[in-house]
Amino acid sequence: MPPLLTEDEYKATMGPHPVTVGLDEAPPFDFWPYFDSIPQDDFNGHDFSQGRVTHAWQMPGGAYQHVLVACETPNVFLVLVLDLRASSVLGHHLLDLNRLYGLA
Repeated sequence: MPPLLTEDEYKATMGPHPVTVGLDEAPPFDFWPYFDSIPQDDFNGHDFSQGRVTHAWQMPGGAYQHVLVACETPNVFLVLVLDLRASSVLGHHLLDLNRLYGLA
């Protein structure tokens, strides 16, 4: 089963000053089979079925890339954490900026 990363696990893959990855750039590997295997319960009621990537960030050191898939709710994303060294998805995290920063 694909791992739903905790807040701490997700943050451990981040670093200072991530670099934006152009959405026109090819992904480092095909992560959509992983995305398709994520249990619906991990979406917390949000609809990510459009598979619309709106942001991607390269973390310092080159180990991880965060790919943000948008849903119907503004400022809510499913983050796929790509392990670039292993060419696999480390896990995913539901990032709700509305809840975290009171944006709604």
